[in-house]
Amino acid sequence: MEVLVQQLINGVTLGAVYGLIAIGYTMVFGIIGMVNFAHGDVFMISAFIALIVFLAVTALAGLSGGVVFLALLAALIVSMVITSLYAWTIERIAYRKLRGSFRLAPLISAIGMSILLMNYVQVAQGSRNKPIPPVMRDTIPLFEQNGFVVAVSYKQVLIIAVTALLLGLFWYVVQKTPLGRAQRACEQDQKMAALLGINVDRTISITFVIGAALAAVAGTMFLTYYGVVVFSDGFVPGVKAFTAAVLGGIGSLPGAVLGGLLIGLIETLWSAYFSIDYKDVAAFSILAVVLVFMPQGLLGKPEVEKV
Repeated sequence: MEVLVQQLINGVTLGAVYGLIAIGYTMVFGIIGMVNFAHGDVFMISAFIALIVFLAVTALAGLSGGVVFLALLAALIVSMVITSLYAWTIERIAYRKLRGSFRLAPLISAIGMSILLMNYVQVAQGSRNKPIPPVMRDTIPLFEQNGFVVAVSYKQVLIIAVTALLLGLFWYVVQKTPLGRAQRACEQDQKMAALLGINVDRTISITFVIGAALAAVAGTMFLTYYGVVVFSDGFVPGVKAFTAAVLGGIGSLPGAVLGGLLIGLIETLWSAYFSIDYKDVAAFSILAVVLVFMPQGLLGKPEVEKV
């Protein structure tokens, strides 16, 4: 029982990171019907930016408790800003001109941009793991049973709290603001939205920027949680976040979050009770089973063909 509770805590923490990345996939697909395969590498770049900022601040001011908190806050803000600029540039260069072309063109462009970003970071930062000093190592003991202490770390509390806060804020933006109404209008029909005076290009660019900002939060939380990042870290978390978006119902914001939590829980629970070598197999197998019976995902809506 105690192992189960601990793994549930770990799974929710990991799922929160996946959910933040998955939102970027589901937002872009919901509006323009394209899978942005470079989104995972945008997440990876955000982690490197957070790493550089954190190391710069702590090198100047030390590693005391208050400085570490300010360094993490600075890393988060700078990472969100610079990563958003990356996403805006990617949308303008790699995707905007291909929206009206055949479906494979933007897909190939996205894969090419993913490879470009990954190799760019490999050349700029090297192939070795890049660690940060251990931070927020304290834990909060919850209970002890059979000599096993179930605890939640301050890092896990931070990740879950930041994720919940941002998701609530983003839900409000989508549901209650003019930007959210414009996004939902573009999702339904871009031509009609343009006829009604909505700037479709600007709305799509802002959507890319918001998705990248959320990925930057995930990248900073990922770096804080694991304490290390490498140039290839965009691929596996990106694929799992995309899997989470599909599992929850791609195009559905709550579905992306639900899918992320489920993927995180499947991984951690499988690792605890079965062979850790097959945790990815378990996650993708469950995805396949769900899609057989629910092709639209858990919370997705069946696609209605416009005539």
